[in-house]
Amino acid sequence: MFERVLIANRGAIAVRVARTLRRMRIHSIGVYAESDRDSLHLSAVDEVRPLGDGGASDTYINEDKLFEVIERTGAEAVHPGYGFLSENAGFAERLAERGVVFIGPRSEHIRRFGLKHEARAIAERAGVNLMPGSGLLRNVKEALREAERIGYPVMLKSTAGGGGIGMRRADDATELEGMFDRIRRLAGANFGDDDLYLEKLITAPRHVEVQAFGDGRGDVLIVGDRDCTLQRRHQKVIEECPAPNLPSAVREALNSQARALLASVGYRMAGTVEFLYDAETRRFYFLEVNTRLQVEHGVTECVYGVDLVEWMLRLAAESLPPLPELASSPSGHAVQARVYAEDPNHAFRPTPGDVSHAAFPSREGLRVDTWLRSGASVSPYFDPMLAKLICHGPTREDALDALSAALRDSSVYGIETNLDYLAQALTLAAFREARMTTASLDALDYAPQSFDVLEGGASTTVQSWPGRQGYWNVGVPPSGPMDDLSFRLGNRLLGNASDAAGLEIVVQGPQLQFNTAATCVIAGPACEADVDGAAVAPWSTFDIDRGQTLRIGRVKGGVRAYLLVAGGIDVPAVMGSTATFSLGGIGGFNGRTLRAGDTLRIHAANAESASLSVDQRPDYDAREAIRVIMGPHTSPDFFTEDDIEAFLAARWKVHYNSSRTGVRLTGPQPVWARSDGGEAGLHPSNIHDTAYAFGSVDFTGDMPVILGPDGPSLGGFVCPAAVINADRWKLGQLAPGDSVQFVPITEERAARLEQDHNAYIDNLDRF
Repeated sequence: MFERVLIANRGAIAVRVARTLRRMRIHSIGVYAESDRDSLHLSAVDEVRPLGDGGASDTYINEDKLFEVIERTGAEAVHPGYGFLSENAGFAERLAERGVVFIGPRSEHIRRFGLKHEARAIAERAGVNLMPGSGLLRNVKEALREAERIGYPVMLKSTAGGGGIGMRRADDATELEGMFDRIRRLAGANFGDDDLYLEKLITAPRHVEVQAFGDGRGDVLIVGDRDCTLQRRHQKVIEECPAPNLPSAVREALNSQARALLASVGYRMAGTVEFLYDAETRRFYFLEVNTRLQVEHGVTECVYGVDLVEWMLRLAAESLPPLPELASSPSGHAVQARVYAEDPNHAFRPTPGDVSHAAFPSREGLRVDTWLRSGASVSPYFDPMLAKLICHGPTREDALDALSAALRDSSVYGIETNLDYLAQALTLAAFREARMTTASLDALDYAPQSFDVLEGGASTTVQSWPGRQGYWNVGVPPSGPMDDLSFRLGNRLLGNASDAAGLEIVVQGPQLQFNTAATCVIAGPACEADVDGAAVAPWSTFDIDRGQTLRIGRVKGGVRAYLLVAGGIDVPAVMGSTATFSLGGIGGFNGRTLRAGDTLRIHAANAESASLSVDQRPDYDAREAIRVIMGPHTSPDFFTEDDIEAFLAARWKVHYNSSRTGVRLTGPQPVWARSDGGEAGLHPSNIHDTAYAFGSVDFTGDMPVILGPDGPSLGGFVCPAAVINADRWKLGQLAPGDSVQFVPITEERAARLEQDHNAYIDNLDRF
């Protein structure tokens, strides 16, 4: 057996191979592109080697770099996984020249089956059912003649490549003539081979494949079949084992022909023979041979209780038992869903970016193959597959139900994924009843519970009340809505939970397009707002339909407004709260303000119509009188009596440089009771670090600053007073140039006012 094996791949398959190697006690060597440095496969391997910056051609398929790694690490064998170099005959031959084992099929099989016209010829000689088709086409005139002979519709295909690239349907001669040169250029650019051929098109096929394993001496073991019919643009989305609703005679014939085909060439290693199946006629036709491990191999492993990766390693090391000894019987049913970083609501565009939170459930019968973890970055350079969720159960229905639950319980935040799309795909009646075709997903009307940010506004963040509690002593502020009264009243109108997340809008609001129907309310001072041009009144719930755009303009009579949505915005909790602390880069949506292109999900919920009358709304004009409790630094050690009198008598002006960290004020400068801060500093405002509270009034030099919800928890400045809890909401509405006067009250009075404040929110009745 090998001692050191290089995994020449990335992502979930690299993790999968690494775990098998570890179980077999074989030293694994992993490689990575710089953009993959957060991938789980780097922690799964025993040794890591960098490949530098760039895309696939600069890294994972740069053979010279891989051979450098092989030489430096002493790797005896290379497992290519799937994709990249897994079907590169030249790479396999270069390895052999250097005495390094390629853990894959023989290069001749890779090369012959990689050319589809050659694969058809081999299949024909082996007696495999072939779709009516042509040989290689020299020009468009020959293509038109062959199409007439075969009969429209036809599929024009590149003989090289795969994955749906270089495949187009033609329903008549005009379409075929118009696409021929374009597909030829596409094939040449992607595969370095521009040869094309035609096949008859079955308009409502199923995609069924047979997993096989050959020993290279003519013996081929069939390890069941799979259905990969649920596809989007010829890309597999859901796969299952065994293929459901397949007559036993058809299954036996599929297995028999797959075995005969691979045995005829003495195939060695794992391989998959793919067929198109016409359920109406119960006929099947050869499609292609994949000379590698398939992405969907996991469903076969679950049902048959085998490890195909281990078989590949043992065969490559000449230590695999005879194939008949490996045969096993199927047990139950397995279904796989491919999770991608893509936005199904926008033509499945890739969604690279930073993932703030990623979590997949762990339970019996569920296998998760993934490279993703929280904090990782999804690179734009590589395939956007994030994970494969595989559920194994006693029956197909059990497996499908388990997969639905697993998708619901999975979460990836920070980028859009197809998780919801997959969950909705599983509900298609044709699929649940095993009557699907490769076109079934075309009928899916995908409706995500989300809205898109068209414009982010001046400074819009996700906030929730009461914010991040219990961490101020270690320097993490509470954050949360700066005007908690408006925010909480808005959630109360919708019947939301008190901690439901919403948007805090500063000065100028965002434009949001809703992908689902929702009920909303805009809380706070008056601001411009409309839905597709129809004005929206503040403090009244309103419905917005799928596809409509909400525009929130300038906030008037204050600084902050709040958009609350029935059910709340769906973002992950960080340290117990979903509130955004943008300076720390945590919470909310990726720890930052919203910007164009973001998509935010919302929890599904129902809400009744409700509104607040003018008399019930907060009195924003009262924000200039702010009640405080005096202390702790009012003694003559810091301020003179005249300083304190001036502090309370002054009409302080709000400075333009104010924010969520603190509200700066301009006004009379203290005389100070001392000339300096002694050991704490040169200015009389300096003291040794002391604990701050949200709402504390701290003199930073001669300027007072009212500490905001994102401010520091410790500091070296004196604090003559602190804003009471019932008035802290006013800080969120103070605009530059506003006047502020501090009104001292007792602690007992402050406690009663806080009770009244909470009762106001509970009863929607202002005291």
